[in-house]
Amino acid sequence: MSLFWCIIIYGDRMENKLKRIVNILKDNGKTISTMESCTGGAIVNAITNVPGASTVLNFSAITYSNDFKVKMGVDKNIIDKYTVYSKETARGMAKAISDFALSSYGIGITGKLGKRDPKNKCGNDNQVFMCIYDKGIDKYIDFDIFVDRDNRRDDKKEVLEEVVDRLLSYLEK
Repeated sequence: MSLFWCIIIYGDRMENKLKRIVNILKDNGKTISTMESCTGGAIVNAITNVPGASTVLNFSAITYSNDFKVKMGVDKNIIDKYTVYSKETARGMAKAISDFALSSYGIGITGKLGKRDPKNKCGNDNQVFMCIYDKGIDKYIDFDIFVDRDNRRDDKKEVLEEVVDRLLSYLEK
């Protein structure tokens, strides 16, 4: 997808924020990886729309099932104790992907986008948990939002905007 399509889908402001994120990471010799569930790769897709993203993006995974979250390194006990839809699971995802990909930063996203999950009945239907993990200082930046748009694409866009804003704010400190 070209930057032209990035502008159409996300807008000029989002494109500029994504460029700044990639440039900050490049300038500081840092890397990033994502483990996404309900967003289906929306975050990594947006990052890869920026020219030069390949110099900062190590790896990403879309892990819809609990089994694959565990296979990627999330502790099964965390999912069992706190549920797959929790801050703790988002943390586990962020750290596991950072460790797996040897990345400076990991992003973990889990939640429900308006649909009941018959395999995981607990948790709010429109709550998304996100975490940015900074491996260099072993720090977790946790946040969550409630989304309730007319369709999943708009929900994903809202989550993307929140993650990009939080990540950029953290990197610019």
